[in-house]
Amino acid sequence: MTLDATGTLFHCPDLGSLYARVLARHGIRVGGGEAERLIRLVWTELDCRSDPARDRFAAHPGGAEGWWRRFLERFCEHLGSPPPSRFAAAELFERFARSDAWRVFDDVPETLAALRGRGLRLAVVSNWDRRLPRLLERLGLDFERVVYSQEVGVEKPHPAIFERAFEALALPAGAILHVGDSPLHDLEGAIAAGAQALLLDRTDTRGHLTSLRGLAGIFE
Repeated sequence: MTLDATGTLFHCPDLGSLYARVLARHGIRVGGGEAERLIRLVWTELDCRSDPARDRFAAHPGGAEGWWRRFLERFCEHLGSPPPSRFAAAELFERFARSDAWRVFDDVPETLAALRGRGLRLAVVSNWDRRLPRLLERLGLDFERVVYSQEVGVEKPHPAIFERAFEALALPAGAILHVGDSPLHDLEGAIAAGAQALLLDRTDTRGHLTSLRGLAGIFE
């Protein structure tokens, strides 16, 4: 079985405020609510320009750090502030590598334990940079394999990132169930790669699941 990372296993409940506090130390003033709005705006802008066949972090000349530096520059352009220093970008990059920037969803530890108790092999498949394996360790989340886009060189929904996980688990695609919160990246991507998939939507009933707690019962 494979799972997505952000929005499925953990989230950042204080995203805008974290940005605001770090940027204030570098002379950039922004409220938490406005910071969160701009983060989502810039993410959408850059996501629309990305090609799943070329991971954004691996393809950037500066690697993940360079991509996130450009993210912050675009953030400041929208804010109307001067370009940020490289020190501001570096501090934000390291801040989100720490476990205290994130919160594991309450249903995750018990669900993972229940799935392992049924003999399932578990892996993560996520559009993330090189910080993800260490972050999962710091969050106390143990997986047999962590497959992330910067390492593979492609992003979900590209089938190659799913295929890397299938190979790592030594299981055929049809024997894999993938769960994630993105209709395109997780649901459609996994199905196109030959796996089964369930959509997690914690906010309403649009998905197949509103909590991971329902997963263990599927395998009874």
